[in-house]
Amino acid sequence: MSAIPDVQGSIDRRRIAIDQVGIKNIRHPIRIRDKSAGIQHTVAVFNMYVGLPHNFKGTHMSRFVEILNRDEHELSVESFAPMLRTMVERLEARSGHLEMCFPYFIAKAAPVSGVRSLMDYEVSFIGKLTEDGQHEFTIKVVVPVTSLCPCSKEISAYGAHNQRSHVTVTATVNDYLWIEEIVQLVESQASCEVYGLLKRPDEKSVTERAYDNPKFVEDMVRDVAVLLNAEPRIDAYVVESENFESIHNHSAYALIERDKRKGL
Repeated sequence: MSAIPDVQGSIDRRRIAIDQVGIKNIRHPIRIRDKSAGIQHTVAVFNMYVGLPHNFKGTHMSRFVEILNRDEHELSVESFAPMLRTMVERLEARSGHLEMCFPYFIAKAAPVSGVRSLMDYEVSFIGKLTEDGQHEFTIKVVVPVTSLCPCSKEISAYGAHNQRSHVTVTATVNDYLWIEEIVQLVESQASCEVYGLLKRPDEKSVTERAYDNPKFVEDMVRDVAVLLNAEPRIDAYVVESENFESIHNHSAYALIERDKRKGL
């Protein structure tokens, strides 16, 4: 029986390297460490890429799926970095990029009644392995909060308009950082937190709390940035806030980016 030709491994003569090539949007079950409950089971969407040298025609796409299913049915946070290195080695590449995005649930108690409910947060883990062997790990968390407009409060005879906002923190870390820690950091700087379930006394409480704590979109990113600057486990970050305006047909948006390693 004749050997099956390896077309992907054949020589490409255009001499143009590809920065990222691989697979997108593949789902796989994972286990995530939960600060309060121990282990949380969820499903992640993976993007897996490697750099392709100029002399190779293509990469072996099936190997990405093999790596994802290699050791166990469910992946864990601890296997994330080793999987990135394995991916680069198996694909005979010099650089790699691995992402997994998943819903993460935190049980929260309403502020007055104490009734408990689950809040879901969109979380991404992003790993990069450069050609010189440097590994970088980034965690991204989208945190829904309430913001109340200071201008509306100041100029109105009664009331003030408020909206739900998404504050996104993308942090490159040098040590383990709990998802819950990022969520709590952001929620502490909002006009008010968002909850999955509220009774009437809770609705009164969160409405009045937001009214007493008005925040522009600019206030939100600056206040969160102050805390990110003070966190030694974070080397670099981007903090974004998008306010889904209740009296406009557009969003208000602000972003701060800083690389503490460079003093920027």
